[in-house]
Amino acid sequence: MELPEFAPGLSARVELTVTDADTAQSLGSGDVPVLATPRVLALAEAATVAATARLIPGGITTVGSRAEIEHRAPTPLGRRVAAHATLTKVDGPKLFFEVTVHDGDTLVAEVRIERVLLDRQRFIARALGD
Repeated sequence: MELPEFAPGLSARVELTVTDADTAQSLGSGDVPVLATPRVLALAEAATVAATARLIPGGITTVGSRAEIEHRAPTPLGRRVAAHATLTKVDGPKLFFEVTVHDGDTLVAEVRIERVLLDRQRFIARALGD
């Protein structure tokens, strides 16, 4: 498998308007009607996927292998949050990202994510036990 070359600095931004489905109450991660930490992580991962998507050739994908999150501020229903991912380091098939999530000027979360480049079909086959 020939890996694409990624350079640090590659980035992408994704946004989300917080709905009932995104809250800690709905996701079972708490009992408050604010943006849930698992949803913050999913948004951060979506930003890392978006950062690499246009450069990945067919048959290759990335999967998350490690994440560290600091959820710093609550975000109520109806607010729009933006996750901005930046590739900070490449080590063979491993891609390291720093992601910030903001609600306007408020820093909602800082997330560090490691993703691994791999052969998509082999990964699926392995997951299915083939």
